[in-house]
Amino acid sequence: MPVHKWAARRRRWLVALAVLAALLFLYAGRRQQQPQQQQQQQRPALAPDKEQPAAVRRRFRTLEQDPALSQWPADLSVDWQASSAQLAELDTIIQAARCGPRCQPASSADWRHRQQQVVRATQLAWAAYARDALGCDEYMPLSHRGRNFTHLGIGYLAADALDTLWLMGLRAEYAQARGFLAHQVTFDQRGAVSLFETTIRVLGGLLSAYHWSGESDTRLLVLADQLGTRLARSFNTSTGIPPETAILRSDGIPFAGDCSTSESATLQLEFRYLAKLTGNLEYRRQADRVIDVMLSAPKFAGLVPTRISATTGLFTGRDISLGSRGDSYYEYMLKQWLQTRRSEPDLRSEYDAAMAGVKKYLVATSPRQNLTYIGELLRVAGEYVQFSAKMDHLVCFLAGNLALGATNGSALADAPPLARRDLDDLALARELGETCAHMYFDTPSGLAPEIAYFRQDARESSDNQLLPDGDILVPPADRHYLLRPETVESFYLLWKITGEPKWREYGWRVFEAIDKWARVDNSGYASLDDVTQLPPPHRDSVEGFFVAETLKYLYLLFSDHDPVSLSDYVFNTEAHPLPVFSW
Repeated sequence: MPVHKWAARRRRWLVALAVLAALLFLYAGRRQQQPQQQQQQQRPALAPDKEQPAAVRRRFRTLEQDPALSQWPADLSVDWQASSAQLAELDTIIQAARCGPRCQPASSADWRHRQQQVVRATQLAWAAYARDALGCDEYMPLSHRGRNFTHLGIGYLAADALDTLWLMGLRAEYAQARGFLAHQVTFDQRGAVSLFETTIRVLGGLLSAYHWSGESDTRLLVLADQLGTRLARSFNTSTGIPPETAILRSDGIPFAGDCSTSESATLQLEFRYLAKLTGNLEYRRQADRVIDVMLSAPKFAGLVPTRISATTGLFTGRDISLGSRGDSYYEYMLKQWLQTRRSEPDLRSEYDAAMAGVKKYLVATSPRQNLTYIGELLRVAGEYVQFSAKMDHLVCFLAGNLALGATNGSALADAPPLARRDLDDLALARELGETCAHMYFDTPSGLAPEIAYFRQDARESSDNQLLPDGDILVPPADRHYLLRPETVESFYLLWKITGEPKWREYGWRVFEAIDKWARVDNSGYASLDDVTQLPPPHRDSVEGFFVAETLKYLYLLFSDHDPVSLSDYVFNTEAHPLPVFSW
């Protein structure tokens, strides 16, 4: 064949292939985005944030359900509502709260002394870390050494502890942590970090400490801005959904595939507050864009799978859980609404829809102990969807979150009459709080396992049950305790909102067990390997959230003069209290 004819034919083939590829690309994009586009055509175009810096953005929230929802069996729905007995008990609590202290049972406990025991524990934990590993991102109390997540470290533990040390009045320890961060930390270094962990722990810790300094310690705000600039590059994906890791020294476009739902949806409190403080509304735009994508994606009766695609912006996971990879998606929907003084109603609507989904599909009650718990749904995208009676310790956050949403942070003594939905939420919060208490008090050590399963049939027997006739089942692989905060967090919120003294007493029992079993001679505290053994074996690790969250919530729980008003602050998911504000 002559060369010129072969070249002409080759050009025609290439053109045809290019046209075909373009058509396939357009068709795929149209299939992925058509449901969103049909809804978006019904709403007016929005002006960019930079043109309306003071305006609260209107959001697009889809009511579209995932098509697989129609295949779910009818008997999967439980439609939980508070019983008449639960409502009557709640009414008694509301009346007692409105009556005031004279209607509450007297307590002989010395709460000031108990609070000082928590301060002592914090001093022990900090002293061991400062002696062996000051500035390191991680501490190993048994081997007396630290470890960094990057070559130089970025001050994870120091930043995480700052506001706890400040609120407890530990000024010398605070100065030590603050001095390290101010003079020895740089974010201009090679390495990858968890975007989620670094945002909630380091960025959140710096922002909270800056606020509690009276917004006078500008060095902390400068550090927060420097870190925020580097982390915010992760949002530069096609959908805005960031990858799970952030490259500290990179200007390229990040790659993200399927990402954790909770991690992507748990960055907004921090970046929005950073935008407010710095005036850099790009932080806000990037964080809000993630939520915009999630709000416009089809869901399962308000519930979302634990994975989301950064390519399509659609949820892709097979399972629905309020534990790992799902939990703080629901937490931050409510708290973002509270953060901007309840000015973004679509966030509250999304939260309410999700809690309706929880009550419809995820609430169950055990047959012997009558414990109310939150399960999981497996294989939600097909007709073989299944309920699992598994509940992570992480899920215990929900008791406090439901109480917070029921009254918007107001104590029952000051709250207006509650609607039926809010009464149901508060009743469910109290039931879950009791179940989470049982996860502690039913073990020999008085400390909770990482994961619990619940008996579904009163006739079944198991070698893993905690009590001879109990409903909580814990396989050997799930018996460790990481000094987690979620249960005492809920005790604190339930105490603040209901005024019931039992939540404080529960918190004290948890603290006594921690102090008895997790304390290590001359090394502060350590995680435990098996809460069903006595004594529980120690692990050579202690998580930063022990000081940042667990001890902070216990300190505030035992305080008679709590400096953190739930009407004026929102706690981020690492227990860093950030003030509410208006744009």
